[in-house]
Amino acid sequence: MMNEFDPKSLRQSVEQPRTSRPIVTFGAGSIVSDAHLPAYRQAGFQSAGIFDPDFDKTASVAEAFGTRAFTSREEALAVEGAVFDLAVPPVAIPGILENLPEGSVVLIQKPMGSDLSEASRILDICEARNIKAAVNFQLRFAPMTLALKDAIAKGWLGEVVDFDAWLALDTPWHLWQFLMDLPRVEILLHSIHYLDTIRDILGDPLGVHAKTLGHPSSKISQSRTSAILDYGDTIRCSLSINHNHSFGRKYQACEFRICGTAGAAYMKLGVNLDYPKGEPDELWIHPKGGSDWVQVPLKGNWFIEAFVGRMTQVQRFATGEDAALEGSVADAWNTMALVEAAYESSAAPATPLAKRS
Repeated sequence: MMNEFDPKSLRQSVEQPRTSRPIVTFGAGSIVSDAHLPAYRQAGFQSAGIFDPDFDKTASVAEAFGTRAFTSREEALAVEGAVFDLAVPPVAIPGILENLPEGSVVLIQKPMGSDLSEASRILDICEARNIKAAVNFQLRFAPMTLALKDAIAKGWLGEVVDFDAWLALDTPWHLWQFLMDLPRVEILLHSIHYLDTIRDILGDPLGVHAKTLGHPSSKISQSRTSAILDYGDTIRCSLSINHNHSFGRKYQACEFRICGTAGAAYMKLGVNLDYPKGEPDELWIHPKGGSDWVQVPLKGNWFIEAFVGRMTQVQRFATGEDAALEGSVADAWNTMALVEAAYESSAAPATPLAKRS
């Protein structure tokens, strides 16, 4: 007989390392000031300083977080024993990696390049220079995701057979002006988080059917995506993503539904609702042998606790407490391969309907 389901027993965080290394951050954009540095401060990790070519911005962010503003890349690279945090545009990643000390431990902000060829270059550089790098697909480390994976591992859902990601949002794309001219947006910069998390839970699919497109009201190249991940004849996995649902909060949604042979789970990804204010995340489990849904009391949200968890695991690897680096560049390359396959599928013609002769 199974024990009674205890939602408070599910793992929601990564155990703190006994020691940690100083963190050198490249980049001083909003992701650094809104997530990276607040997360590291919350975890008690030392920020050794930040560097960005825009020194005025660097100085302002450094002052706000009580850390050092490096005046040059060389000054930042000279910090001994550091974990390097690359929160820079994809185009800047290879040049930094090529100048890091060999054998460095690195966290690279997603995506891992703008396409699969750039991801391959990043992976090649890391392998050639023995750089131990992970990619910041941090949704894997959100409290709700860690708890979901623990519930699955403990058998509370049985075998997972259905995974649905459903988003109907009004995303304020105007907050990111740099997106306006990019040829790839929705899958590469947003749904990539969901694809990576699905891979983490279900493994690599056999392939993908996808269509991604824009919207008449927006200049963004893509803001809507439909995708089916092929896991054979047992698991059904689909994503329905609409960032242009601008008709009020009532019927908006940002959620995962995961069904198993014996139980199910529901996840609400609150940060995307009423962004950037956001709403609290939620996780509900209908456990094996249970008769109703049980809410898991979460200890934090995707933002910023997932950033805490992601860097914590990197630190545990850097200090030798974890043997493996989760979400390494080798693993992240497979997420980029799935992204590339989705774009290729979207560009390919659909199966045409038969014509009556």
